[in-house]
Amino acid sequence: MSDVRVRFAPSPTGFFHIGSARTALFNWLYARHTGGTFVLRIEDTDKERNTEEALRVLMDGMKWLGLDWDEGPEVGGDHGPYFQSQRSDIYREYLQKLIDAGRTYEKEGAIFFRLEGERYTEYDDYKKCEVEKVRTTPQIIDDQVRGRVERAEEKDFVLYRSNGEPVFHFVNVVDDISMGITHVIRGEDHLSNTSKHCELFRALGAEPPVFAHIPLILKSTGPGKMSKRDEGALIEDYQKNRFLPAAVRNYLCLLGWSPKDDSEVLPIDEIIERFDFDGINSGNARFDEKKMAHINAEYIRQLPLETLAWMVSPILVEEGLVDDSTDEDYLQDVLRVSQEKMTALNALPALIGFFFSNDYAIDEKTQGRIFKKGDPLARIRELIPLIEAEESFTADSLDASIESLAESQGFKKFEYFPVARFAVSGAGGGPDLLPMISTLGRHRVLERFQNFLEIHATSTS
Repeated sequence: MSDVRVRFAPSPTGFFHIGSARTALFNWLYARHTGGTFVLRIEDTDKERNTEEALRVLMDGMKWLGLDWDEGPEVGGDHGPYFQSQRSDIYREYLQKLIDAGRTYEKEGAIFFRLEGERYTEYDDYKKCEVEKVRTTPQIIDDQVRGRVERAEEKDFVLYRSNGEPVFHFVNVVDDISMGITHVIRGEDHLSNTSKHCELFRALGAEPPVFAHIPLILKSTGPGKMSKRDEGALIEDYQKNRFLPAAVRNYLCLLGWSPKDDSEVLPIDEIIERFDFDGINSGNARFDEKKMAHINAEYIRQLPLETLAWMVSPILVEEGLVDDSTDEDYLQDVLRVSQEKMTALNALPALIGFFFSNDYAIDEKTQGRIFKKGDPLARIRELIPLIEAEESFTADSLDASIESLAESQGFKKFEYFPVARFAVSGAGGGPDLLPMISTLGRHRVLERFQNFLEIHATSTS
C-alpha cells in the first residue's frame, strides 16, 4: 500500500447529492489508482440535520455505488474517531497549540486565528465586533487541476464561535493533519477556503497536503450549480429508479474527467488504471440526463443473460408478470431477444410484458396507422396458415416463409410486419419482430392473431 491517503468528509443531511457522490468517487478512484487509503470522515457537528437516518442514506448510497472505504464508520482504523462530534478533545488539543504559539485572541466570546503580518483593526459583521486586518504574503497553491493559485488572507478569522463550537476551517485542517491526509480532492467551490487552510496547516507545524479542486457540476440547462432540487441530482433517485450502479458510477467519472482516448463506457478496473489528475478538466461539467440514460442502457445491454434475469425477476414479479412457475429458459429467451432494446430496468414491464400476459397495453396511434393503410385483417388471415405450417419456427425460417408469401401476393414482406407486431404485442416497436414471434411460440402467436381478427372484424363491420 502506498502512502497516499485521501478522504471524503461529507455532512449528512438526508440527501446524497450527485456532486458529493462525484467527489467521493474521485477520491476513491485516486486511492485505488495509487494503492492508497480512502478515508470516510463524517462532519456531523450540526446536530439537527445530521441524523442517523441521514447518515444511513449517505452510506447506503456509497455502498450502492461500490465506493468502499478503508477507514471510517463501520470499518474503524487507527486515526479515529471518524465522526467530528466525537473529536472535541482533539480540537481543543490543537487549539491549545495555537494559543501557546500566540496565534489566537478572543473577541465577544469568539476565538480568532491571528494571521502573521502588518496589522490594523477594522469593523466586521461577525458578531458586530472589531477584528484585525493584516497584510500577508500570498499563499502559493500548486493545485493539481487549477495550476498555480495565489491567494492572500487579509482578515483574521474565527476558530471557535462564541457558543463554543469550532468552525469548519479549523476542524477540517485538524482532521487532515491528525489523519495523515496527503491529498485533498474536493470541489472548486472550496478553492476560496484553501488559503485559510494553508495558514492553519503551517501555524500547526504541518505542510499542507496536495490539493486538487475539481470542477463544479452545472444543472442540465441554464446557469448555476446543480442543486438537490434539480432533476437527476440525488443518488437515491437512481437507486429507486433501478439504474445500474456501475453505469451511474461510470457517468459520474465523466463529469470532470476525460480518458485520453475519449472513451465513455469503461469497466471500473480500466477507469481505476487510467484515472489521474492530468485527466481532470478545469472547466465546469454540465449534467446531461440523456447521456446518463444512454450509458445505463449500454450497461444493461452488456449484462450476461443470467445476471440480467436475476436483476429483472423481482421487477417482473412485482408487476405480476412472472412467478415461481415461470419457465426460466423462456425468461432468458425473452431477455435474449429483448436486451438490445432495453434502456432502463424500470421500463422493462412495458417492453416485454406481452411475452407473459395477454393483458397488455394497446398503442392507439399505432393502431390508427395500421388501419389507415392497406388491409391489416387480410394480412393476418394470410399469416395464420403460414404460422400453422411453419416447422422449425425460427426467426430465419419465418423470414423465408413470409418473404415467399409476400411474393405470391405481390407484396414486399415488410407489409406484413407492422400488423403482425401490433397483433401480438399491441405496440409499434420493441424487439426485432421475427425473433420475437419465434420466442412467443406458435400457440401464443396464433391465439393473438385470432383475437386480433375477432376484435377488429367486429369493429370494422
